[in-house]
Amino acid sequence: MLEVQLDGASKRFQFEWIFKNLSLALSQGNSLAVTGSNGSGKSTLLKCISGSIPLTSGKILYTKDQSLISDTEWFSNMTFAAPYMELPEEFMLEELLKFHFKFKSPVNQICVAEMMEIMYLTPDKFKPVSHFSSGMKQRLKLGLAFFSDVPLVLLDEPTSNLDKKGIDWYLELIAKFSSQKIVIICSNDPKEYDFCEQKIVLEDYK
Repeated sequence: MLEVQLDGASKRFQFEWIFKNLSLALSQGNSLAVTGSNGSGKSTLLKCISGSIPLTSGKILYTKDQSLISDTEWFSNMTFAAPYMELPEEFMLEELLKFHFKFKSPVNQICVAEMMEIMYLTPDKFKPVSHFSSGMKQRLKLGLAFFSDVPLVLLDEPTSNLDKKGIDWYLELIAKFSSQKIVIICSNDPKEYDFCEQKIVLEDYK
């Protein structure tokens, strides 16, 4: 059982506090929406939780079965999907999925063919990712996040570049694959996070 705890987490860029004294605790099965105006620092918070950028003060603790996980090992317990996240576009779809799952185990032993079917990308299995539309890339990012057998999923504006069908697909993905995970979503769009049991507004932590 993974638990993530923020204790007085604070981040400052030069003289501006992005967020300050943020404390919360999440365990598997919990979902959290982080809301706030554009530029409020939602993406920065998510990057701090992932360990890709450091806090200014406070701490973030990952514990698994009550044992502390070092910050250099957090990555093995999480996946991250965001519009600004780069994909290795020289790979064909099937190659990319096989490459990714050399480093992560697939959830429920789902196979690559089934992944492509769920993402509506089977006809594109031999297409380079560089030739994908923005919506196809976003479905791929979300698929990589949810098909990985990890306890924490971090999502930043998850329905960016998705049409109505894609948004419905995202909600189906959430329903099918998130029940045993911690899911943290940064968004201003209620349809992306209405299901979350916890919500915070980042401006409350300035």
